[in-house]
Amino acid sequence: MKNNVFFVSGIDTNVGKSYAAGWIASQWNRSGVRTITQKLVQTGNDAVSEDIELHRRIMGTGLLEEDRLGLTMPEIYTYPCSPHLAAEIDGRPIDFGRIDAATARLSEEYDAVLLEGAGGLMVPLTRSLLTIDYIAENGYPLIFVTSGRLGSISHTLLGLEAVRSRNMRLKALVFNMFPKEEDMTIADDTRAYLMEHIAREFPDAEFLTVPEIAL
Repeated sequence: MKNNVFFVSGIDTNVGKSYAAGWIASQWNRSGVRTITQKLVQTGNDAVSEDIELHRRIMGTGLLEEDRLGLTMPEIYTYPCSPHLAAEIDGRPIDFGRIDAATARLSEEYDAVLLEGAGGLMVPLTRSLLTIDYIAENGYPLIFVTSGRLGSISHTLLGLEAVRSRNMRLKALVFNMFPKEEDMTIADDTRAYLMEHIAREFPDAEFLTVPEIAL
């Protein structure tokens, strides 16, 4: 069973999913919940996932044995693009069986697994499979990352509509404050607006704020 696996996705590329995943893992570990992160598919790298390396820096652990075994980064592609295209360029289809086996093993060894996707919710993993549908098919609760930059409200609400339409469970909406936005008037209002929206429309979900992180 993988009922302790939480999928980390976001409203867009470069919204701060990796910062959020690393920060949440560090907080859960400190609270006594043994937590590890995993990258669903890493693109733009060769042998090691840069996102996993970032998680570990935030967690303050350095690379773990599970990282060296490839369990936390089971599929890595060289071209920095959407997974469906990266797999085609490298001539190697995504091995979902390998990913699922790695996730299952991690979920047996840890109290919680934070499984980070690539890009936003609607990023295609293959020509016929979107990230959001992979999450829904596996029944993973979603940790959805947003930010205070201009446009985030619309992107977030669109994503949440897609989540609702698939009857997915929203574990948390995460407001990423790192790196700090230049226009805090927009950022502060975006945070307040989304906090109210979550409390009203997804009352069982948490609202978390990732602070500025010293790396």
